[in-house]
Amino acid sequence: MCLIGMLLFSVTGFTLNHASWIGAKPEVTTQTAELPAPLLEQLRKTWEASGEDKAALPAPVADWLNETLSVRVADRQTEWSDDEIYVSLPRPGGDAWLTVSLEDGEITHELTDRGWLSYFNDLHKGRNTGAAWSLFIDVFAFCALVFAITGLLLLKMHAGNRPGTWPMVGLGLVLPLLLAILFIH
Repeated sequence: MCLIGMLLFSVTGFTLNHASWIGAKPEVTTQTAELPAPLLEQLRKTWEASGEDKAALPAPVADWLNETLSVRVADRQTEWSDDEIYVSLPRPGGDAWLTVSLEDGEITHELTDRGWLSYFNDLHKGRNTGAAWSLFIDVFAFCALVFAITGLLLLKMHAGNRPGTWPMVGLGLVLPLLLAILFIH
């Protein structure tokens, strides 16, 4: 787990550090639809009854959007205003949003895909990835820490036969520290 994780995180660390070298053209897809009148009426009643500007969409509306546009909005935070509902749908490697007009039921859904490299970079940062990926990153970080500590213990065991061990470990500590002190302001 540590080996593959370190490889992936090292590669995406490099791509994040040199993002300007890598050209990307986001693909934007826009879908439109019209909410059926009974569901629109249910939305209006929900808005009038709750008066909350962050209420979730009613389940029948969320189900209809999932079936019609393949957009999962159940349990998503929404922003309600007098004339429109806005749902932000961030995701790794892109972005998406959906609006529903409370006047005529017009729906606009826009999806931006920034490509696979952006997807892996967002996984590296844990951006918009959800609880399962966040847990994976935490477990990986713990395993990498155990990996590093046991590596230091192995170095300690074999350092007597290798005189360059501790100077190299010290350099690994001092070099980043000097770079940070001297060149990062």
